[in-house]
Amino acid sequence: MTTLPDPKELDELMQSEMRLEALKSHGEAWASGISAGIEPRILADAALYTALHEMIRADGESAALALVDRLRDRILSGEFEPERTRH
Repeated sequence: MTTLPDPKELDELMQSEMRLEALKSHGEAWASGISAGIEPRILADAALYTALHEMIRADGESAALALVDRLRDRILSGEFEPERTRH
C-alpha cells in the first residue's frame, strides 16, 4: 500500500524550495547591483523598502511589523553575523 505524502510536510517542502529560489534570485540581483557600482548600504535599503512595501500591500501593516520584530530578534541573536575564519 502506497502512502500519500503528508500535506503539511509537502507544504513545508514547497515553502523551503521557494525560499531557496528567492535567496538565489536576490543574490543574483545583489551581485548585479554591486557590479553596477551600487553601494551595499543602498542595495539593502532598496531591498528592505521593496519587501516592506509589498508585504504591507499584500498582508497589511501588522504583518510587516511582525516581520520587522522577527528580523530584530534574529539580528540580536547574531544570525546575520558574517562567518569568521578561525585559526
